[in-house]
Amino acid sequence: MPTTKRCLTESDANRAIGGVPTIHYFDFQSRGRGQVLRLLWEDAGIAYEDIRYSFQEYPEYKKTRIAGMNPTGHIPVVELNRRILTQSYAILRHFARQLGKYDGETEEGKYWADAMCDIGIDWRTLFVNAFFSPQKDKTYPEHCETVRPRFLQGLETHLKTHDLSKTGPYVLGKSVTYADFVIYQVLHDEGLTQDRRKGMKDYPRLIQLVDAVESRPNVKTFLQSDRYLG
Repeated sequence: MPTTKRCLTESDANRAIGGVPTIHYFDFQSRGRGQVLRLLWEDAGIAYEDIRYSFQEYPEYKKTRIAGMNPTGHIPVVELNRRILTQSYAILRHFARQLGKYDGETEEGKYWADAMCDIGIDWRTLFVNAFFSPQKDKTYPEHCETVRPRFLQGLETHLKTHDLSKTGPYVLGKSVTYADFVIYQVLHDEGLTQDRRKGMKDYPRLIQLVDAVESRPNVKTFLQSDRYLG
């Protein structure tokens, strides 16, 4: 059976988005597209219901419970006020707009957050394809040798050279955005935020972003809590 857990206490941020969201996602530790939503909610202080499905039980729920909410059968799916929200990055942008932050204050800032998020999406797609391939023993090492360095270097260069990114640790300098959580999470899922950032030693600007995300008070509390599963 899926597990359900209530996380955090309702706050003004819940009122801003219209209630307490329920997320349906895999029981995949603290990883994946669903985890990016949790990170945003934790940072914003949004109470939420966390429903997790094991990989073994999900195929059955995909055909029944999930298919009833999302005809593609994909998760995460979020329920809020009798509405069904799908597509994790669209959901992130939706909540950022509702909260009035996390996506930039100017059109240039919004564009740059979206662009950097899309790089993270491209990277994650290739990572998932390699990591969950039936030939993982071959495809994932190849990914780590070729794809991963390309995205690390691309993100590092963007963060070092873009006028907005140069002003602080985040994608938009001193202001955190949903894109920072997207980039952080793919780095986390690739195993690069752990082990004293050893896998990121050649990318100091990305280390700066990771350190800044993990130092945010609510994120730091989350990472030290039993809600964070590794």
